[in-house]
Amino acid sequence: MSNQEAITSALEVCKMQGDSDLLALGEAEQSSRHHSIQSDGADSETLVEATEDISKVESEVKTPSIVSLNNFSNELKSANGGGIADVMLSDPIQSPPTRDIGVKVVPSMDAVVKVFCTHTEPNFSLPWQMKRPYSSSSSGVVISGRRVLTNAHSVEHYTQVKLKKRSSDTKYLATVLAIGTECDIAMLTVNDDEFWEDVVPVEFGSLPALQDAVAVVGYPIGGDTISVTSGVVSRIEILSYSHDSTELLGIQVDAAINNGNSGGPAFNNKGQCVGIAFQCLKDQGVDNIGYVIPTPVITHFITDYEKSGQYTGFPVLGIEWQKMENPDLRKAMGMKPDQKGIRVRRVEPTSLESCCLKQSDIILSFDGVNIANDGTVPFRNGERIGFSYLISQKYTGQKAVIKVLRDNEVVEFSTNLSIPKRLMPLHINGRPPSYYIVAGFVFIHVTIPYLQSEFPNVMDTPIKLLEKQLHAMAQSEDEQLVIVSQVLVADINIGYEDIVNTQVISFNGKPVNNLKSLVQMVEECNEEYLTFDLEYQQIVVLETKSAKAATHDIVRKNCIASAMSDDLKAEIIKSGTIN
Repeated sequence: MSNQEAITSALEVCKMQGDSDLLALGEAEQSSRHHSIQSDGADSETLVEATEDISKVESEVKTPSIVSLNNFSNELKSANGGGIADVMLSDPIQSPPTRDIGVKVVPSMDAVVKVFCTHTEPNFSLPWQMKRPYSSSSSGVVISGRRVLTNAHSVEHYTQVKLKKRSSDTKYLATVLAIGTECDIAMLTVNDDEFWEDVVPVEFGSLPALQDAVAVVGYPIGGDTISVTSGVVSRIEILSYSHDSTELLGIQVDAAINNGNSGGPAFNNKGQCVGIAFQCLKDQGVDNIGYVIPTPVITHFITDYEKSGQYTGFPVLGIEWQKMENPDLRKAMGMKPDQKGIRVRRVEPTSLESCCLKQSDIILSFDGVNIANDGTVPFRNGERIGFSYLISQKYTGQKAVIKVLRDNEVVEFSTNLSIPKRLMPLHINGRPPSYYIVAGFVFIHVTIPYLQSEFPNVMDTPIKLLEKQLHAMAQSEDEQLVIVSQVLVADINIGYEDIVNTQVISFNGKPVNNLKSLVQMVEECNEEYLTFDLEYQQIVVLETKSAKAATHDIVRKNCIASAMSDDLKAEIIKSGTIN
């Protein structure tokens, strides 16, 4: 290699390594040698040859291999015969100090898939039929075991689910393995082996720290190609998951999360998945606040499914509690200065904890972790979090040790954790709503989806139903809130047309515990009249034979296939009430 070639090659190395100081000296040396060629009286042919040599070297080193600084120093010194490089390179060359800035690893984008779902929702106003199907698109991420995770709300009331890989133009039919309504996660799989070719599942990372960088990847509405938005972790706390109103651990990020991002992964700088996007905050004066389901919640969902082959849910303690921050309140409850905890306001009658916990117990610790007066527990370095985080780490049926202060004595209980029965279920889990019709009266049991369908504005909900939604507790596992949702107008129900969304208290003097019990009592009734006692001291009285005879005609005129839903019909036939 000629001197000029060596200098040119060395300069390219400087450019690649970003050494501006050495690069400036090298460029000065190159310029000096170029001038010397001209000043030495070289003819035009020699000058052209020298220029061609330099151009040739430059073309050859456009993609050079990296050489060490020591090799570069030797070449530059040899080209100069010592020269200006001696000043810089007289001492042994040491490798430049490396900065510990972390290496950002590009995540596997091929593990991010687009989810296409066709939904058919129940018609809660007309429970004997379904609404018109509609389609949606969201995101998902491939995990080990030939499985895909997405959001539960992305496949709710699904009739068909399809997945498309980033590198493919084919949509593959998917099977829904499990839907976790509490944590808003669903697990899918694809039976076609072609789908799994060249797909590397993501690796899960640990819970990130505040200010850690995250990249949210998915297929938001507005384009068919993959989208990446970046941000940082701005908060980690117990969040209310909007899909189920459950309180679980969540990550707040300032990366943009839009419709269609749901179910897409959030990656850290190591290319590991640290969460799944699931909701964002859209309010006046709020920008770029999105929420991610963190890996502890995701791994809980996966482990729960793997343990039993189905999703069993996140257990809860089954209590309503009160903070003990007021010093007078603590003193009145008999707490010592070194004692901290929370007061039990009410215990769910259907929870397993109802056998050991009582009203006004002071819960001091859960599984050995002390609970503060504001209901928080230690969390990582210098942070605190709501004590429900400890409960969410458990599995349904798993034991927990609870220490309480009762009547100035410390008592310790060991109890199994469960999911208490809700008087108004938050979801119907893909099943059509139950209903029963007699004489045009449509009886149903109240669920939260029904209220959301009937009253999009919560303030329009009848006060009695709203109060029960917020505060009522089921007294038994089979208790339901049965109402007359509407009256299908007919001659037999003249004068009752305005009854709507009114609770049924009893039938012929017997309390109505659930919809099935009401159906059984009406179908078996041989008394002269059907008498329904409703709330607000209203009553409905119908002649038994006329009411039952009119039911068939009313159902036929309203194009209703059956006077009761299939699930009720199966239970009533099983019990022998009807043939």
